[in-house]
Amino acid sequence: MHYYKLVALAGFVSVALAHPGPHHGISKREIARRHDLSSRCSEHVARFNEKRWNRNIRKRSHDRNTTVQIQTEAPYYDVIQNDTCVLTPEVTEGPYVWPRSQTLRQDMTEDQPGVPLWLDVGVLDMNTCEPLEGVLVDFWHCNATGSYSSFTGLSPNTAFETLLDQLNVTDFEIGTTDLHTDDTTFLRGMWPTDRNGMMEMKTVFPGFYIERAIHIHVQVHTDWTIRGNGTMAYGNTVSTGQIYFDEQLEKEIMALEPYVSHTEINRTTNAEDSIYSQDTDNGYNPLISVVPIDDNDLTKGMVGYITVGVDTTAIEMDL
Repeated sequence: MHYYKLVALAGFVSVALAHPGPHHGISKREIARRHDLSSRCSEHVARFNEKRWNRNIRKRSHDRNTTVQIQTEAPYYDVIQNDTCVLTPEVTEGPYVWPRSQTLRQDMTEDQPGVPLWLDVGVLDMNTCEPLEGVLVDFWHCNATGSYSSFTGLSPNTAFETLLDQLNVTDFEIGTTDLHTDDTTFLRGMWPTDRNGMMEMKTVFPGFYIERAIHIHVQVHTDWTIRGNGTMAYGNTVSTGQIYFDEQLEKEIMALEPYVSHTEINRTTNAEDSIYSQDTDNGYNPLISVVPIDDNDLTKGMVGYITVGVDTTAIEMDL
């Protein structure tokens, strides 16, 4: 098996550290190398985004994989930025990863309330600047009041270290220690890229939980196989990271129901989040580009544009 290291294109995706805890940083030399890769593909990214944009205008109201139809004449592409840069790499999946609940589907909303969010994703090979077909893009995030599916028995308002003390867990290790409390699957989903390196995922805008800014986890897998129940049997994980949102947009969304009902804790802003700051301190932009369906009514939802680049020259052998 081969593992391909992933890099991300700014303005559309951030590949960042997933949660507080033990992790290793990236060298300045590696940051510079990935920045050069991304800059080389910037023109390709702009054309890639335009192609996806034009496709969305044609098909959005006919999308069979969404539960809410979108009808709009908004000039989306005018607001999409074409600049690119490489963000910090993956280090950890975070404590709320649970592969058994990640399901092959294009609508991972289930019955969760919230502002509709369509993630428009493109994946590029950073070695050739060409789209990658057939890689599996995998998302998970908390609901409007901070809970993750499969972990609904863990309070989103209690610090993770305190949760471990309550559970008498003294040797927690991400990806190894099993803390899941149930078999719910909401707001977890994955879907492969098509022949044009594109995929879409419908979800709702995330809420927040203690000590973390609002974010969505994302992974990319190659050589994957799906079981009969729609979960992944195996695959090569090429990257793990997070995407974030603009602070002003978050304020507007958090003032709406059901988000506004989450009053037990204060929301951690991007500026206060220790992981988010590791991106911005390095001069990166970890914010996803978001376009509202209706500027006058955020409850109608929004489209978030993400472009992910895979560095296929950096291969690690999994023996």
